[in-house]
Amino acid sequence: MNVLGVLRGAGVILANRQNRIAPEQGSENEDKLTVLEHLAELRTRLIRATLATAVTTGISFVFARQIFEFLLVPAGGIKPVFIEVTEMLGAYFKVALYAGLILASPILIYEIVGFVLPAMTRRERSYALRLLPAIAISFFVGVAFGYYVLLPPAIKFLLNFGSEIAQPQIRIGNYISVVTRLLFWIGIAFETPVTMYFLGKLHLVNYQKLARFRRYAYVVAFVLGAIITPTFDPINQLFVAGPLILLYELGLLLVRYG
Repeated sequence: MNVLGVLRGAGVILANRQNRIAPEQGSENEDKLTVLEHLAELRTRLIRATLATAVTTGISFVFARQIFEFLLVPAGGIKPVFIEVTEMLGAYFKVALYAGLILASPILIYEIVGFVLPAMTRRERSYALRLLPAIAISFFVGVAFGYYVLLPPAIKFLLNFGSEIAQPQIRIGNYISVVTRLLFWIGIAFETPVTMYFLGKLHLVNYQKLARFRRYAYVVAFVLGAIITPTFDPINQLFVAGPLILLYELGLLLVRYG
């Protein structure tokens, strides 16, 4: 997403907040003051979210060794190497940051929802609040699926492929990047049914339209499988595309009968 798109989206949210929670103003200066108040609230929420992330990242850095050991389990006991002076330190900070974001996610979600809710109607707020637990659960189920189901065969394939020709020497920075990227995007992909259900409740999509889009959704699932998986073999891509297709079908059922 480019900067222009972000600014445009922020402008829409601010406009909705002003239209729904700001009283009718009698002058242009008062309208501008209302917008400034919204921006001040946004700044306050961003500061609180940043401080929360900084604290949880610091705590995660203390336990980075245990997190490393957990992430290395799917690799089957290998000991990665680092070949640059700052590579290991960078890997430590990356692991601590990702873990800190996960720990701070309840606060981050609270700040985001607290700012966006006034821009929603009462019905939209009701659906959004009820779906918050499902969003969190879906993400962690996706991460668990990636860690326990997808990651072990993918890492095994990568380590064994061509091992009769060259001895694998896995860089810790590369390993952490591959693992965290895969787990994150699998977690995001598992949000598909909840997102479809929410859009259906807002009447932005319906079952008929989504059913007609099914064939394209299958193609997108295999494209995403090729992008998300760290390997090029079709077996591991199917491990991602298959669940994505099932998630889309589950979303269809939720939209139809929810």
